Formats: sequence, C-alpha cells, structure tokens
Amino acid sequence: MRKDLTKVRNIGISAHIDSGKTTLTERILFYTQRIHAIHEVRGKDGVGATMDSMALEKERGITIQSAATYCNWQGHDINIIDTPGHVDFTIEVERALRVLDGAVLILCSVGGVQSQSITVNRQMSRYKVPRIAFINKCDRTGANPYRVTQQIRDKLGLNAVMLQLPIGLENDLEGVIDLVSMKAVYFDGDQGETIRLEEIPAHMQAEVDEKREELLDAVSMFSDELMEVIIEEQTPSEELVREAIRRGTLSLELAPVIIGSAYKNKGIQPLLDAVNAYLPCPTDVENTALDLDDNEKEVQVSNDADDPLVALAFKLEDGRYGQLTYIRTYQGTLKKGDTIINSRTGKKVKIGRLVRMHADEMEEIEEAGSGDILALFGVDCASGDTFCGSGINWSMSSMHVPAPVISLAIKPKDNKTQANVSKALNRFGKEDPTFKSFVDHETNETIISGMGELHLEVYIERMKREYNAEVEVGAPRVAYRETVTKRAEFNYTHKKQTGGSGQFGRVGGYLEPLEEGEYEFEDKIVGGVIPREFIPSCDKGFRKCLQKGKLTGSPITGIRVVINDGSSHAVDSSDVAFQLAAIGAFNEGYAKAGPVIMEPIMKVAVEGPSEFQGAVMGSLNQRRGVIVGTFEEGNYTVVEAEMPLAEMFGYSTTLRSLTQGKAEFTMELSTYKKVPKSVADELIKAFEEEKKNK
Repeated sequence: MRKDLTKVRNIGISAHIDSGKTTLTERILFYTQRIHAIHEVRGKDGVGATMDSMALEKERGITIQSAATYCNWQGHDINIIDTPGHVDFTIEVERALRVLDGAVLILCSVGGVQSQSITVNRQMSRYKVPRIAFINKCDRTGANPYRVTQQIRDKLGLNAVMLQLPIGLENDLEGVIDLVSMKAVYFDGDQGETIRLEEIPAHMQAEVDEKREELLDAVSMFSDELMEVIIEEQTPSEELVREAIRRGTLSLELAPVIIGSAYKNKGIQPLLDAVNAYLPCPTDVENTALDLDDNEKEVQVSNDADDPLVALAFKLEDGRYGQLTYIRTYQGTLKKGDTIINSRTGKKVKIGRLVRMHADEMEEIEEAGSGDILALFGVDCASGDTFCGSGINWSMSSMHVPAPVISLAIKPKDNKTQANVSKALNRFGKEDPTFKSFVDHETNETIISGMGELHLEVYIERMKREYNAEVEVGAPRVAYRETVTKRAEFNYTHKKQTGGSGQFGRVGGYLEPLEEGEYEFEDKIVGGVIPREFIPSCDKGFRKCLQKGKLTGSPITGIRVVINDGSSHAVDSSDVAFQLAAIGAFNEGYAKAGPVIMEPIMKVAVEGPSEFQGAVMGSLNQRRGVIVGTFEEGNYTVVEAEMPLAEMFGYSTTLRSLTQGKAEFTMELSTYKKVPKSVADELIKAFEEEKKNK
C-alpha cells in the first residue's frame, strides 16, 4: 500500500537548555498512545523520560544524544527527533535539522529567547526549516507569552504571530483560546487527555477581537482570497485562515506561536494539530543532490516512490547489536533484502534488517517509502554518506560540522585498558563528527578534542561505563591557531648533492594574510621556470607547514601563499626536492610575516538572579572578558560577554560559589582573536620549555 506523503511530518524539537523539549515529547507520545504512562525527566519514579534512554541522561536530567521516534496523530504519521539543548552537543541538532522538513522551537515563557534559542534558530535558518514556536511553561511564576512573542520578533527576526491566547497564567493557567476557530479550549482529565471546547469567556472578548485582528492582518499577506474576504468585511472560513498560515510558514516568512505547559499537560494536542496543519510534508520541501557522474551537477530529488532510492545516513550509533545507521529516505522505496550503493565509497550494501526507532526500542519493518526516518543494522558507513539505488550516483549535500575548540590529554590507567580506550575512541569518533582523537607523536599522549568541557566530560564518563575504561585526564588545552599579519617575500633554494643524482629546487614568491578561509595557494609561475608537474609538490610542501606553527606548534590558518618564481634542474629536480624547497621557503617567509597567536573567543551568556549581577560581571572581567550587554528579565539578569576559552576552565564552579548555585551559563564559539602580548609570551615560553624537555 502506497503511503500518502501529504500525511507525513518529519519534525525536530529544539530549544535552549531546560525549556522542556523532552517533557513535551513525552506528552506527545502519551496523547498519540505510543506510551501509556507519563514519566518525568527528573521524576521520582526512577524511570525517566522515554527519550532519555542513556543512564547518563537520566542522572543528569539532560539530553545528550538526539533520539528518534514516531507516532500517529489524526491520520498523520509524525517522525520526531528530540535534540539536546547544550551547545556542546550542537552536532546532534545540526544533523537532525539537516534531514527534517519542519521544526518546533520551544521557548520558556519566563526565560524567553535565550542564547541557545538564537543558535538553534540560526541552524534552522541555515537548512531553511519552517518552524512553529511553542511557548512552554506558562504555569511558571513570571510567565509572559506576550513578551516572549515580542522577543521572537526582536531577537530572532521572525514574523511571530500568536495563534492562541492563554486563559489565565502562572497557577491560574486553565486553557487556551484558539484565534483561528475562535473557541476556548480546556484540557480535562487527570492528564489533560480530554479536550473541552467552550465559548470565549466574556471578560476576554475585547482582547481576543484585537489579537484576532492582528492575526488576520499578518496572514492575509499570504492569501489574496483571504485579503478579499477581509476587505469585504466578511468572516473568513477556518480553512481559508489555516491555508494562509500554512503558506506563510512554508515560505519561512511566518512563525506561528502556540502556547501551553507540557508539565501541566495543557496545550499539547493543539500543538500536534498545528504540526499537521502548518508544517511541511516531504513533498513541500525542495531537496537537491549532486550527480557525481555528471560533474556534480545539481539535481532535484523527486520524492517519488518509483524512482531509484536516495537516502542520507545522518547519524551512527553503536548499539547492542552492532552499528545502527539512522537514515532519511528522499526518494524511492527501500525493502528488506535490497542492495544499495554507498555513493562515497562505491561499495554495495545488502539490507539485512530495517527498523523503526522509538528512543532505544525498535520495531522491525519490511519496507520504507520516500520521506521516512528509519535505521539499518550492520551497514559500514560514515555520518553524512548517501545511499543510492541502481542506475544513479548522487550525493546529498552534507551537514555543517563545527571545528573542535578544546582538547584534553588522556592516559589509560593500565595496559589492559588501552585496547578498550581505542575501541571507545574509534566508536565515538565515528558517531560524532565534532569529537576527534589522535596521538601526539612527540609526547605519545592520546589527545581528545571536542566542543566544550561538558562534551568531553560526557565521553570520558561513557568510556568508563560502556567500555570499563578508566583514564587519567590531563589539563584542558585550548585549540590555539597561528596566522600572519603582513606580506612577506621568500626565495629559497634547496640543494643537496650526494653520490649520484642530487636534489634541486628553487621556489620564490610571497605569503600574506587571507581574509576568509584557512589556506589558499596561487600559482603565478610563467615561462615554466618551475615545471607544471612540480607545482602540486610545492602546494604539498606548504600544506605540511600549516600543521605546526613556529610559535606554539599550533595549526596555521588564514594564509595565502603565492609562487611567482623559481628554477629547476633537468636531472636533480623531483617531487621531494620541490616539497622540501617549499617547506624552506614557507619557513623563511613566515618568520618575516609578523606571525601571531590566535585564541578562540566564546560568546558567553550568564543567567542568574539580579542580586548577583555585580559579582557575575566582576568574575567575567577578571577572566579577560568583554561585557557586551546586560538584560533584565523580571528579577533575573542575563549578562552577555565575549571571553577567551582559556579563561573559562573551571568557571562553572566559580559561578556556583559566587551565586549560591543559582546562576547558570552557556557558551559557544564566536570567533578567533589575537592573544594579548603577555599571554603570547607565556605560551611561546611554555612551548620552548616543552621542546627542550623532549
């Protein structure tokens, strides 16, 4: 039986930390009868929320890995991915949004638009994902959905329009008024499962009329028919209004706002109705792939079940039964026993088992159509690979992977642990593209790198629990970079004469700062003074130099190398000779080009009670922070600052003791900036000492 794609929704749930993503997903699963009892994220029953299936997630009350599930609401199949809120796990959000058609952006009715909400919104915009905003926690003291809607407009730049108004707020939250159907909606029963529709309370009629007017004004821009009805002063039908809202949402020019409280079981069913009504189905979204057999020409993915298969592996997990590969199908049909081709490696893969995921449980299925999210077993591939059916060789564009900013040295406690550590690192590196590990050949230490302290802390804890691998952890290291500040010429001759043929190569040119990007090589050789075949050898030599700078041994970025002169020898010139000549030339130019050390600067947002504002600002100033702004929100203050990552280690402990544990902070990479001279001198001195001791 063919599936009606207009009745499929692939949605992600993302937000700032602690906005209630997992709690909301738990309620959705309950109302769609996927689960029969509600468990809380930090519940006393010890069960924990369905979607937080990892022991660490249950203990910490946070989501670490995105989890996929599916449900059915009013005849629509909804695939849901619940994503983490911490910026350290940003890749989980990134890859979920890459394969989803729509998203629900959750905001806390007290906290409003917070730092991570801005990041998540930016990721949604990057992948052109239409979104609905859900203002959660309207039962909390200080809840103000009107203020939050205004913040969505001001801080996120979205055209936010309220589709509902709250009936009472804080402890008095009773239900919502639907401005589309003009009915009051109440949620009865122990768990809000019974919906009761009533007339609008008389004391709210004036406000409702005013907000309904605003709604119609905003959405009539997307429908000429609706505009005509309004001009003729007739009452538009519900269908007409819904159609206009849907059009506005799909064009990314409108963000419908729904309100409620997941914890108090209010407002979830109307949110599911909104997902069905306003978010796109797979055929509403244009997806493109690159045809690898035709010079990477862009091709449109069809969504047709009869076309050859195109599917993207967006997440890998090492489960109890081997590697689990989450895939999203874009066109074609995938059946058990089919043979598909990995377009990156060209290898054929036979599908043994097809499963549909529900957090960490799975359900066997026989076949999957276009627009499905499912998982395969025992398939060897990497995150971001495209699978194709026979006859085509396409590749879907991959996701944006941020570079790691922090490293730690780890050392297995004993030799027996060594094998387990390498198994764990191998698996984590495959699962998470932002987690890297390598062995520093000079110190023989194993270095792990990631997006932040929490990110690495979680992986070290997982090594211990899942692989029984105890490791000693060294001090955190910052991912410094080196770059040049001015143009410098070079002209270097590499000569070596031993018995028989020698080595000869001369390379001349200059290096200069590069505004955008990490490295650029330009060949301006005329008259063949360096033969064509040795130009790539020069590039290879320069690239080798980028791995370790002369000041601190950090990678060199932001540099353009231009060669415009040189000479060769008929017998003695070779690939190796020109690589070595390029290395010598680079070192000569680099020393004269004003090399400097760059450090990662983080965008930090500290939220806490206003009484601690002075102490918080003082603590940021002491750590070389530059305060960008402060915002008062009720009796809470948010301080935003730019801070060097090197100064952020151990900050969570300092902040807790300063604010009696009442403040929290989030940070994400903002940019790289030159380090102050005093810090640079210390770093260079430490690097020299390290070299001496080897």
